Amino acid sequence: MQLIYPWFLLGLMGIGVPVIIHLLQLRRLQRVLFTNISFIRDAQLIAAKYRKVNNLLVLLTRILAITGLVLAFSQPFITAEGENAGLGRTGTEILVDDSYSMQRPGVQGTLLSSAVSEARLLGSGAQRGGKLRLLNEGSSLISQEVFQSKLDRIGLASQGALSRVSASNEMRDSSEITRFVFSDFQKTGINIKQIEKIAAKRKLVLAPIAATPIANIYVDSVWLDDAFVRVQTNVGLHVRLRNGGSNVASNCPVKVFFGAKQVAAFQVTIAPGESAASVLQVRLEDDKLVLGRVVTEDAPVTFDNTYYFTMQPAAAIRVLEIGDTPVAEQLYGNEPLFSYAFSKPQNLSFGAMRQANLVMIQEVERLDAGLRDGLKAVVQRGGSVVVVPTASVAGQASYQALFKELGLGTVQWEATATPPELREVAMPSVREPFFRDVFGAQQRAVTMPRVAPVLRWSRTGTDILRLQDGESYLANFTSGAGSVSVFSAPFARAYSDFLQHALFVPVMYRLAMLSYRSEQLPAYRLTAGTLTLPLPPTAGAGNSEEAGIRLVKDSVTFIPVQRVVGPQVRLDLPQGMDAPGFYQVRQRGKVLATLAFNADKSESELAAYTAAELRQLLGNRSNVTVLEGGQNGTGIAKFAAEQSGQPLWRYCVAFALACLLAETLLIRFANRAATRAGSGATA
Repeated sequence: MQLIYPWFLLGLMGIGVPVIIHLLQLRRLQRVLFTNISFIRDAQLIAAKYRKVNNLLVLLTRILAITGLVLAFSQPFITAEGENAGLGRTGTEILVDDSYSMQRPGVQGTLLSSAVSEARLLGSGAQRGGKLRLLNEGSSLISQEVFQSKLDRIGLASQGALSRVSASNEMRDSSEITRFVFSDFQKTGINIKQIEKIAAKRKLVLAPIAATPIANIYVDSVWLDDAFVRVQTNVGLHVRLRNGGSNVASNCPVKVFFGAKQVAAFQVTIAPGESAASVLQVRLEDDKLVLGRVVTEDAPVTFDNTYYFTMQPAAAIRVLEIGDTPVAEQLYGNEPLFSYAFSKPQNLSFGAMRQANLVMIQEVERLDAGLRDGLKAVVQRGGSVVVVPTASVAGQASYQALFKELGLGTVQWEATATPPELREVAMPSVREPFFRDVFGAQQRAVTMPRVAPVLRWSRTGTDILRLQDGESYLANFTSGAGSVSVFSAPFARAYSDFLQHALFVPVMYRLAMLSYRSEQLPAYRLTAGTLTLPLPPTAGAGNSEEAGIRLVKDSVTFIPVQRVVGPQVRLDLPQGMDAPGFYQVRQRGKVLATLAFNADKSESELAAYTAAELRQLLGNRSNVTVLEGGQNGTGIAKFAAEQSGQPLWRYCVAFALACLLAETLLIRFANRAATRAGSGATA
């Protein structure tokens, strides 16, 4: 047997109090005057003997009661035996999973409340070790009272404590400390590597919290038919919903809001682990930013019931044409959808090229190294390049170099003929996504343009237009983060009549619209870590490292780690930013953008490991123990008792109370006996 607080044994000196009281009672003399006492002498001798024995018994019960109370405060316990004896006696670390998935119901209350209750139960018994760490609140040692109060402050967070601890590089060298983890152990949120990082060469105890089977509908993703959104024009809004629970979700109501206005409503029935996508036709009434929400009326898991997103009409597409004479000026210059500019190669502004969404090289005779580098930079940042080749033999080498730098490989140049041989372009299929809404429902036979190709390419791209003989006339290639579209023939009259054909306008419009990429996504995840945003031309001036960006939600302001890279800024989302919703991106008080953030969708997938599955996943790891879940914490209580030993303070308290009861009974019976003895002597 051992004592947790042995200094309380000093309280045994209190035994002297009843001893002193007993001795003082022996010295007290009573003188009673009677005329004749001979007839009561025998009764007096009998009562004195009985009183002496009774006083000794009362003294003994008092001494034992004080001893029991002192031992109770010293908290004795019998040490455990076996391989786990003394486990965690030098310290206990407790980690409570506070991720959003812990909101689902368990046997009693939510999983988070159950985990906190079990952690509280474990912490109450762990005081024998003298050390407590609540890893949710840091790594410092805390007292029992502070530990209990910090447990009360644990709430749901977008990045759970398991992820934070497993991502931390902090290592403490005490291998004797035992770490307890209370979690639902989601299959999408935990793996063997994370468990090894959490263990960190310690003895690790995993305590799964069992949940009740439920359905959980959440928004998997939201996207638009076309990134180029226009005012007063219908656009398809795709909403993909998924059931992350284990029960069927029947007739779950779903509503879509633009601001405070409801724009759509429908119901879905989804089986467990399945998805369903709906397409809604919506439109923007003006050019203002729309704060959208998709709301599912799904209980009891509600953290993912609202999905936030933003929509805004697209800005004008910036088109830059480079050539000797403009051919697309009337096409793009008269439309408010486009911001058109023309430049000759010798007067080219590379600043305009860096801002352009689409750069069109139109029969430039020779592409110098600076122009090729500029075109490569366009596709690397996600822009598009359209190449209309020259018929000049002198420029073939520079075009060959450009195609190699853009990743198109080598091209083969056709032998020039006089005059060029024109071949007819084949009628495109109406099923091609590129020509969506270009042709009518009933396609009629039309005369197609005739062209004389001057090159062909070896790399396989996406053919947009082909010739009748199957060769490609216009193809699109992926390059960097952008794309390259290449015509096989010049636009010059001798090589093509494409400029005069009715197909010229929709093809060039489509190429320009496909070049548009929204500078921000409709929605982001709080666990994204890093995001990149464009900066206004003068926003990052004067400081290449700090842009002064702040993320503001209501009255809360976050200062992310940031770095300016060219015309963009990279932001590292701070850990404390864990509330879904809309955040304003501000710089020196000016609002640059409004971003929508949502919780990680993996938290909505509620499938979790059982204790048996965890043991199978871990294999033969001697430092990791998996507990069976028990109602009201019986599993963790039993485990703690087996490892820490059997506490005896309750028995000491019961023994002290029993002694006090015995003292009371002895005094009462002594008084009754004395009364009977006195009555008998009188008779």
